[in-house]
Amino acid sequence: MPPVLPPGSHLSSREHERAARIRFRRAITLMVMTLVLPGSAQLVAGNRKVGRIALRVVILLAGFGLLVGLITLAWSGFVFLFIQPWVLGLLRLGLIAGAIGWFLLLVDAWRLGQPLTLIKNHRLAMTGLNAVLTFAVAGSLLFGAHLVGASRVALLAASGHGGDGSANDGRYNVLLLGGDSGAGRWGLRPDSLQVASVDAETGRTVLIGLPRNMANFDFAPGSVMDEQFPDGFDCEGCYLNGVATWAGDHKTLFPEDSQDVGVDATVMAVEGITGLKINYWAMVNLQGFKDVVNAVGGVKLHVREPIPVGIPGDSFYTHLKPGYRKLNGFEALWYARARHDSDDYSRMARQKCVVNALAQQVSPTTIVRKFGAISKATSGMIETNVPAGDFGKLVPLAMKARSQRISTLSLVPPLVRDTANPDMDFIHDKVERAIDKAEGKAGKPRGKAVLPSASKAPNGETQRGGSIGTREAGYAANESTDLSSAC
Repeated sequence: MPPVLPPGSHLSSREHERAARIRFRRAITLMVMTLVLPGSAQLVAGNRKVGRIALRVVILLAGFGLLVGLITLAWSGFVFLFIQPWVLGLLRLGLIAGAIGWFLLLVDAWRLGQPLTLIKNHRLAMTGLNAVLTFAVAGSLLFGAHLVGASRVALLAASGHGGDGSANDGRYNVLLLGGDSGAGRWGLRPDSLQVASVDAETGRTVLIGLPRNMANFDFAPGSVMDEQFPDGFDCEGCYLNGVATWAGDHKTLFPEDSQDVGVDATVMAVEGITGLKINYWAMVNLQGFKDVVNAVGGVKLHVREPIPVGIPGDSFYTHLKPGYRKLNGFEALWYARARHDSDDYSRMARQKCVVNALAQQVSPTTIVRKFGAISKATSGMIETNVPAGDFGKLVPLAMKARSQRISTLSLVPPLVRDTANPDMDFIHDKVERAIDKAEGKAGKPRGKAVLPSASKAPNGETQRGGSIGTREAGYAANESTDLSSAC
């Protein structure tokens, strides 16, 4: 329908239609300009002061983003320096402010388009487009603010207090605990105990595995547990994974401000066994491990033999098929924990292979891209004493470790002949030598690690339970200078 000509108008109907189309294109252009470069519409057709302020903010943010991008290209770990609660809080507020500001600029661009001067169809199209743009832009930024807020909450929930932020002899030693503990049951009989000793400069890592059935070991000198067991943990039925339970039954012996007496006592045990000062500890619930693997998209592992999933009698009982396979969280969990048709030490070897695979395969890009999913997966499933402010220091160090070979040492047979009565001096010496070797102080290893599979067990086997090696000859992944080659 042609526009109605105003009284006294000397323009023809065709000229009015042309003028209407020009006004419509102008209105659309102002909104698109605001979408592409906020403030530009105000600069050319509205309040120039508002336009200049908006453009300066956009240019400043673009310049900052470009700088961060360039630095990240040169150093991928740089972006993780921003993983601080206060930074995430500021980012969340910035996204909310940006959503409000951009929304108002788009509404103002609609006003500058003078919708009342447009014919009905043009006015409806312009208003509809503006509604889509404003809610799409504001909605996206507000959703981003929600994800950042959720990540900040998850970071605060996962962090703790205490820890030692100073490197000990140039290394950070982190105790990694895994178990079936549920909510409110942290510290009860950890299923897996490993110490990641990381060079503070290079990220070169030595992964030290401790058997859960070790007994009669010493505690850290001068500790609460050392005072109770000066001759070693020699009570009846007392093993390393039972230290936490014993401590939980004797809480009055520990300081009132202890975050978790069970883990604190376990740290004292691990320090006594390894001779290393533990900086931090982290306990991962097995359900949390499964969810984290799913959040990062799975993990690729070399399944050398059929690995049981579940135990006979379970409705889901089956086996992982041999080959290089990408496992989901449920499958990776059983790969790491299965003992049926296997033994504890083969399982420890497989657990190290899982740690190595995650360290090598989960890139900084994956973490940033799936940070929300990872945060959700870890929420309530990880407990640690790492202060929130230390994550920005530790994550870049972990990124350095990705480019380094991981060495391993497991304090199990045949290296430690009798885990029921371990030789503490021998273990301390082996730990020190493993770290020196990783740092090149004992001579750099040539080529790949020598694997125990070269030595057959008495029955002729060269691998068992999906791990290279045997219980009698030792498993490759339990003592290696290059964990990747041992898996």
